[in-house]
This record gives sequence, structure tokens and C-alpha cells, in this order.
Amino acid sequence: MTQEELAQLTDEELLQRAKKLKSIYFFDALIFGVLIGIAVFSSVKNGFGLFSFLPLIYIPVAARNKTKNKPLEDVLKERNLK
Repeated sequence: MTQEELAQLTDEELLQRAKKLKSIYFFDALIFGVLIGIAVFSSVKNGFGLFSFLPLIYIPVAARNKTKNKPLEDVLKERNLK
């Protein structure tokens, strides 16, 4: 959503979106942690290979999620809801 569309939402709607935002960030961190665990296990067990670099593939996905939700974070900060 754009900054203008978010500015028209009520505080309650923004807080609901912020709640979803927290779960998105949690799952991004969880997936990244699991991928790092797989990479470490694979590196120790078999040496460096494809699975050693698996977390690097997920970094752009998590970064895109972060930048996509930046306007929501800005509106929440403006209204002192966070």
C-alpha cells in the first residue's frame, strides 16, 4: 500500500496490520534461522556445498518483505502507535 492509502486508515486498522507485520518478521527470522542451521549441519557433515549457501538465497526475499512494509512502519511511527 502507498503512504496515502495508509494515512486514510484508522488507528485500529493500522494496529491490525502491524500485528500481521510482526508475524511476517517472526516467520522471516524463523526461516532464516532454520536455513542457517541446515547450512551449518551440511557444512560440518559433508563440507561446503549447495546447502552451505542456502541462507544467501533467502536474504533477498526477507529484504523485499522489509522494504514492502516500510510505509506502514512510517505511518505507525507518525501516529505514535508503535
